[in-house]
Amino acid sequence: MNTIKYLEDQAARAERLAKRITDTLTIEKLLTFAGERRREIEVIAGKHRGTRSPQTML
Repeated sequence: MNTIKYLEDQAARAERLAKRITDTLTIEKLLTFAGERRREIEVIAGKHRGTRSPQTML
């Protein structure tokens, strides 16, 4: 599993779990965790976009 898929999976799991529980503090922590994973994905995806040669972008 590549890094982006792993991070997407972790974020989705945290979001699903946050919907199933009632403890406010835990919900906040799970959603914060999910947000951090999604930001990591954006950074990694941005690096990949930035390293492509102009030919691969066509």
